[in-house]
Amino acid sequence: MTIAFATRLTRRAALLGAALVLAACAGPGPRAPAGTEIRVMTSGGFTAAYNELTPLYEKSTGHKVLTAYGASMGAASDSIPSRLARNEPVDIVILARPALDALVAQGQVVPGSQVDLVRSAIGFAVRSGTPKPDIGTVDALKRTLIAAPSIAYSASASGTYYETELLKKLGIEDQVKPKSRKILSERVGSVVARGDAALGLQQVSELLPIQGIEYVGPLPAEVQRVTVFSAGISTTAKQPEAAKQLIRYFTSSTAAPAIVKSGLEPVGGS
Repeated sequence: MTIAFATRLTRRAALLGAALVLAACAGPGPRAPAGTEIRVMTSGGFTAAYNELTPLYEKSTGHKVLTAYGASMGAASDSIPSRLARNEPVDIVILARPALDALVAQGQVVPGSQVDLVRSAIGFAVRSGTPKPDIGTVDALKRTLIAAPSIAYSASASGTYYETELLKKLGIEDQVKPKSRKILSERVGSVVARGDAALGLQQVSELLPIQGIEYVGPLPAEVQRVTVFSAGISTTAKQPEAAKQLIRYFTSSTAAPAIVKSGLEPVGGS
């Protein structure tokens, strides 16, 4: 293959990719002009897929996506509820569906603008080079949690489930909760990678990108909690039409491969 021919193929692939992105954004309503800035707040569960998808969207549309990251819930200074309380500018919020619906009830997200993007399961990780514990059954999970010297969990959806429901379901709250640590404003995997916790629990999509850890597996089906992450339009949005186009892209079949690769399940696509 000549260099010239290879260059033509690369250009064709780029043009095709751009065409697919633009088609995925198509829908009713006026098209936002190129150069439009879209402000997004997104929680960790969707971050890995989001970080892969948005550069292609920007390149294909000429829009600029400005991103703020934070947990779906909680009082950490960088959580999405805290950012909104400070009136930080935003067009789109992406977070766990129950938290998004709470924002609708509080008048911070436009009613009816909620769009489900992905389903996200909870999993465990250990530091690279350490043995992977058995969590394949509920009984094995209980033994592993009891034996673990320390456990890190998130301050968002997965951690809320862990500290308020899971340990009670397993009947081991008194034994395990005192050695469990809630992590604020940091990925659980990073804490495990440093050796500051022997076992970490978080959304699978938030564990997989972290260097220095080994993904152990998901919670057993009997005690798994699948969280739907969804997008909504802020009531203070400056670019609501551009926001709708970006959300359509996230739900399209064009975006699905990146979503699956990140450890998430697309809710649906066009």
